[in-house]
Amino acid sequence: MNQQKQIVSIPLETIMSKIYLIRNKKVMLDKDLAQLYKVDTRSLNQAVKRNIGRFPEDFMFRLNSLESELVVSQSVIPSKKFFGGSQPYVFTEQGVAMLSSVLRSDMAVQVNIQIIRTFTKLREILAENKTLAERLDQLELKYNKDISKIFKVLRYLVKEEEKPKEKLGFSTTV
Repeated sequence: MNQQKQIVSIPLETIMSKIYLIRNKKVMLDKDLAQLYKVDTRSLNQAVKRNIGRFPEDFMFRLNSLESELVVSQSVIPSKKFFGGSQPYVFTEQGVAMLSSVLRSDMAVQVNIQIIRTFTKLREILAENKTLAERLDQLELKYNKDISKIFKVLRYLVKEEEKPKEKLGFSTTV
């Protein structure tokens, strides 16, 4: 029999909304990843713990209380109870890539590919924004000189307008 794999498609925006900036790293919560992989969080974390050597600190770390509070306050997470009573693990892009070697289901592989593509797209967007910001700065410097000249001329004209004017025309008094 010819078995066809069902292709999983997750909108880019859905994945992007699950990426947080914590400790100056773009990361994803264990709970969000588990949801995308369609496994429970406990199973995901158990698989990671069984292979903990594959997850150094720059691939995965556990949030502290303050970071958990910040994630809750900056997102649609209703409260810390969402994390199930313990501080969540978060995975960097490299950690997410490593998850594909720990979670071997077809679903995990397909989701991982989409997540890695999303991280790549996010980097591209940030690079484009940085380039645009630099360009705007250059334009501002260039045109600020010209604009300051225009304002100088306008101020001169306003001062000239405020000076008393001689009356024009013929005078009837001699």
